[in-house]
Parts: sequence; C-alpha cells; structure tokens
Amino acid sequence: MSQPTFVGSIPQLYEQYLVPLIFQPYAVDLAARTVAVQPRRVLEVAAGTGAVTRELAKALPPSTSIVATDLSEAMLDQAIGRGTVRHVTWQLADVMKLPFPDAEFDTVVCQFGVMFFPEKAQALAEARRVLRPGGQLIFSVWAGLEYNDFACTVVKAVDTLFPQNPLRFVKSVPHGYHDTAVIAQDLALAGFTRNPAVTIVAKVSSAASPHIPTVAFCWGTPMRTELEARGPGTLDAATTVATRAVTEQFGSGEVEGKLQAYVICAIR
Repeated sequence: MSQPTFVGSIPQLYEQYLVPLIFQPYAVDLAARTVAVQPRRVLEVAAGTGAVTRELAKALPPSTSIVATDLSEAMLDQAIGRGTVRHVTWQLADVMKLPFPDAEFDTVVCQFGVMFFPEKAQALAEARRVLRPGGQLIFSVWAGLEYNDFACTVVKAVDTLFPQNPLRFVKSVPHGYHDTAVIAQDLALAGFTRNPAVTIVAKVSSAASPHIPTVAFCWGTPMRTELEARGPGTLDAATTVATRAVTEQFGSGEVEGKLQAYVICAIR
C-alpha cells in the first residue's frame, strides 16, 4: 500500500480523539524514560500532533533543548497550535534524511512512528548518525492488533463490510511492526552494535462512550482515506458497524480496553 497520509481534518480529529484514547499514557511513559537518561539535547522524530513533545517540555529541565520534527506539515501545524509549556523548536523534516549534523543530539525519541518509515533500517541509521557516542534512541511500537482492544474491535467490525477485500492500514502499518527480532535486526543493520533493551508496556485505554474509539480510528487515522475510497456512504456505514461492535463488547457507557506496546532503547 502507498504511504499513509494525515490530511484534511484527520490531524485535528487525531489530536482530539486518538491522542487521549491511546497515545497519552505512552507519551508520559516515554517522557519519563527520556528524563531518566538526563539528556542535554533531544530530538523527537515523527512527533505527530505533539503528544510526547508536550510531555517532554513539562518533564525536562529548561536547560535541555528539544527539537520536534515531523514529515507532515498538517500534523506539525496541529502540534504548534496546541503549544507547549516552554520553548520547543519545531521543524519539518524527513527522518529518512535528517537535516542535522552528525552527533548533534544526546537522545532521539520516537513514539509510534517507526512503523511508518518506508525503509526502517535507513531511518534508524539516520537516528544513529545524529546521536553522540553513548547517546540513546528510545522509541515505541504497538504490539499485535490482538493485544489492543479498541483497534482490534473496530477493525474486525469494519472488515465485515468487505469480506473479500479487508482494509489494510491499521493491521499493516500501526500494528505491522511488532516482531522484536526483526526490530533488533533492523537496528543492527542501522549500525547499532549493542543488543537493544525491549520492554513490554501494558496500559488501559478509556473513553466516555463507545462512539469515541470508533471516531478515533475511522475518522482520525488514514483508515478514513481507505474507507472513503470504497465509495460514498462507506465511512458512515463503517462508523455505525464499529460503534455497534464496541458497544456489544465493552458496554454502552464508559468503556475500557487493553493496550500493549514495546518500548525499545538502543545505545549508539
């Protein structure tokens, strides 16, 4: 499939629905891991709408510089509009060819972005290049779809509309890069010589109603582009069937579901 894009109203809906639903708990976790290594210069790649950036700005001392980058101008504009509690340098940048000198940063951080990189070893090599010797790359990836309740329920429900041609985005991109042996191999190809530290991080996702997880995934991710390409009315039909499935599995009021991800730390 072609590279997914975050365009139109997707960045705003992503920030409004998806960030609090699944990204915020991991943003706090990733910021805490970054603080623990006491960096002076931090680069965030694939910053999206700034969930981790905001936590880094709160948690790191003012003396630590933060540069937050993303390939998508629309996502970066959403992050800049939301703002941070202190100065952050925002920059449009392609992780495949970072516009920074060698050994510029103490830490490179990436939350749920590596799965989107077209050539992962090349992108990881770029992260390594801009790290100082002894610096750390800290990034997270989602575990398999079956370990993430809301995403799994929504995707399975929507796929009932297309039994001969199911949607691909959620399964193949956000939840398509969770084999830790493959990740370790890509890091080795990128030039990281030490075995990475891999931590399984389980969280709980909650929402005020079953409608929220449905809107988050169907409207606030490139899954929406897939649905709209299937024809008029498809997005609404998917929203209806997915909301029904979430309600049946988790209830009609406030809902909770499991989340699981891996956090990987690789030392330069």
